[in-house]
Amino acid sequence: MPPLLVLVTAALFVVIAVTNWVAVAQEDRRTEGVVKPAALLALATAALAGGALDSTAGVWLVVALLLGTAGDVLLLGDSERRFLGGLGAFLVGHLAYVACFATLGISVSWWLAGGAVALAGALVAGRAVLPATFRSGGIGLAAPVAAYMLVIGAMLVTAWGTGLALVAAGAAVFVASDTVLALDRFARPRDWVAPWPHVAVMVTYHLGQALIVVGVLGAA
Repeated sequence: MPPLLVLVTAALFVVIAVTNWVAVAQEDRRTEGVVKPAALLALATAALAGGALDSTAGVWLVVALLLGTAGDVLLLGDSERRFLGGLGAFLVGHLAYVACFATLGISVSWWLAGGAVALAGALVAGRAVLPATFRSGGIGLAAPVAAYMLVIGAMLVTAWGTGLALVAAGAAVFVASDTVLALDRFARPRDWVAPWPHVAVMVTYHLGQALIVVGVLGAA
């Protein structure tokens, strides 16, 4: 049975995450401003309680979660400057995830499978998102978004390369979250009804990283 502190911090994460989903669904920005960064901070606390600092992979995991928390704070604003700041925080966070997964070891066959998944996702999302970002903010916006897509693709490939099902699934769900976010911000389909895309982004965002945490700590 997991230690009591792990259970308490994990339960706290679940409560905060669900509160965030409800706040997003109700478009309650005040509550969202508190619980959005608190959710990932609670997940990082749960990782620490689970012994993350006992391994190199676990240390990189906590770094990635804390950078995600910083990104969440920055993305609470609607300006392009805040968006780019959040993008930068998450980009570095994904590099921390790459370091985390690489530390766990890479299987060539799983790495190739991850590459195929990442390539398929890039072709689908990139064709819609990159032209839209260029139209919206020129090369100054399109270039950082393109760099981010490359890094998150690398994160997905290395996650699959670990050969760990929970890590691979978590990374795929995380990428799905970012894909919906990018489509909603830059290439919103006409039949999308607000605020469901925002809810989908947060549910997949939290679920993906929770799966990664469980997978990494179980293997580290």
